[in-house]
Amino acid sequence: MASGGNGRASGRFLPPDPRVIEPYRLTPKLALRLAILGAVALAIFAVLFLRLWALQVLSGEQHLRAAQSNQLRTLRLEAPRGVIRDRKGRILVTNVVGTAVQVWPADLPEDGRWQLLQRLGKVLKVPAARIAREIDARRNDPLNPVVVKENISPAELAYLSERNEDFPGVRLAESMVRGYPHGTLAAHLLGHVGEIGEDQLKLREFDDLQAGDKIGQAGVEAAFDRYLRGTPGLARMRVDSLGQKRGDMTPMRTPMRGNDVELTIDLELQLAAERALEHGIQIARNAECFGCWNANGGAVVALDARSGEVLALASNPTFDPRVFVGKPNPWRVRPLVVESAAKRRNYPGLNRAISGAYPAGSTWKPVTAIAALEEHLVSPYEALPCTPVYTFVGENGVSYNFKNWTPYINTAITMPTALAWSCDTYFYEIGEDLFYLRESPLQRWAESFGFGKATGIEVGPEARGLIPTPEWRKRYFEDPIEQLWKPGDSIELTIGQGEMTVTPLQMARFYALVANGGRLVTPHVFRDVKGPGEVSIVPHPTQPAPERIDVSASALQVVREGLLRATHDPDGTATAVFSSFPVPIAGKTGTAEKWSSEYRRYFDQAWWCGYGPADAAEIVVCAVIENGGHGGTSAAPTALEVFARYFGEEVGEVPVVSSAESD
Repeated sequence: MASGGNGRASGRFLPPDPRVIEPYRLTPKLALRLAILGAVALAIFAVLFLRLWALQVLSGEQHLRAAQSNQLRTLRLEAPRGVIRDRKGRILVTNVVGTAVQVWPADLPEDGRWQLLQRLGKVLKVPAARIAREIDARRNDPLNPVVVKENISPAELAYLSERNEDFPGVRLAESMVRGYPHGTLAAHLLGHVGEIGEDQLKLREFDDLQAGDKIGQAGVEAAFDRYLRGTPGLARMRVDSLGQKRGDMTPMRTPMRGNDVELTIDLELQLAAERALEHGIQIARNAECFGCWNANGGAVVALDARSGEVLALASNPTFDPRVFVGKPNPWRVRPLVVESAAKRRNYPGLNRAISGAYPAGSTWKPVTAIAALEEHLVSPYEALPCTPVYTFVGENGVSYNFKNWTPYINTAITMPTALAWSCDTYFYEIGEDLFYLRESPLQRWAESFGFGKATGIEVGPEARGLIPTPEWRKRYFEDPIEQLWKPGDSIELTIGQGEMTVTPLQMARFYALVANGGRLVTPHVFRDVKGPGEVSIVPHPTQPAPERIDVSASALQVVREGLLRATHDPDGTATAVFSSFPVPIAGKTGTAEKWSSEYRRYFDQAWWCGYGPADAAEIVVCAVIENGGHGGTSAAPTALEVFARYFGEEVGEVPVVSSAESD
């Protein structure tokens, strides 16, 4: 009832307001439905709970074992590199099948990892710390293996195979390593293979490679890596959680073998050059000359005078390229990569044939002769004095004396005789005349002959050498007096002394130019590339055509006459070595002083460069013996042995040439 004015409830009935929603009421029917739904949900959860309990408790170990044995691993299959052959198809570098020890970082146990690496390192004789560093370096790539050691010994293979469960995360895999059937032969030239570095992976040419892949790192292996390196394959293999094999490997992509590279090198001539170089060093050590006891290195270059093909390239001291096979032992490669260790061994890793820079000595005189003839400073048969001493009087009135290599000559001679006798004072006079000419004509001619710059040979690194000029002195020296180009600088340069340096390959290239009539060849070692079935992929290798140098035929003929007389005239500096050889050889000796900072004195570098046959040159040979005394004493006999091998001739007892008989 409604309440009245006195606050009491009113008894009058009020109808429901349609604008007001009726409150929710739980009816018996709705309660039944909810009870049924709850029962169903409870039953479902009970079933799921029982199933989960069965999986985890009743069958847990069984399913764990199945999961552990059901892991698929994608493997990168190494492609065999191509074989390196000589010009006749004989193998210089091949492949050898070995076994590599790999560590898969993702599969190494968390507990006891260091102890495992210590045990592995002890077996393989590899420091555990080194293994750990390599794993750490690849921490961003845990799914690819780290190679600990390649080409392991049979004893190491047997031990790890029998105890594979003791080394979780360690796997044995077949690998290809380089084989050298001829040992140290041409080690500098052939180079070596190694794992690609982080900096190299950033280069576009290696876009298809990844960490752990191998590429050529030096010499021919690096220069022609694009041919030699094959295409890696892919395979899938089932392994357990310890990385152990649990099924057969399934190939996904077959690795493609690299192509074979054929070089211009002649195996037999290369062997002869290296033996001749060793013999030449021994000859120098046995010679009675000042400082020859310190003969400890050298180089030999044999070049086709017509095409520039390198027939032999020898450097001494050398090294065994097998030290780079697989994972190199850091202590064994120290003399090749660490400065202090290399210096103690006289830099065995230096390819002296292309990277050794030496003063040229008298082998440079043909360069001076051509420049003097072409600049019309002297005519071919104009007589100039060859005296024991040449005296130059400077503008200050002071006299400077420059001695001849021998004090026993005092007569006027022509250009061919000056070359044959190697008369220093004859060329000193030319040097004084050159000093007063503009534009440094001797240096200009030397540059046109390829000195002071790389020859263009495919392998490296290659030294450029140095041909000093007045402009160079101004840039190089800070002292105003030292910056001046003085007459003495021109005089010394005429006989290959002073600051000038050349490489044996540059000298061989120049003598080829003299022999072939003025064509500057580009030295090269590449000959051909052959694919499967010995099919030539590059049937006609494109090599730079010889550059025609604007030098007169008459000047070259005068120089050739002098070089032939140097090996056949009674007073020639190398007559005692070459006059009885069946094939006429022409060439020039040289004795170049080089300062030794270790001994604080000058040592003589022995040179000989020349070609044969003299009238139709086929081959150029250039030899240098470090600290070897006079050129005729040790370098000329070295070159003779190379000629003998090339022409198939026997070399008898070579007379010992004293320093008084040879420059």
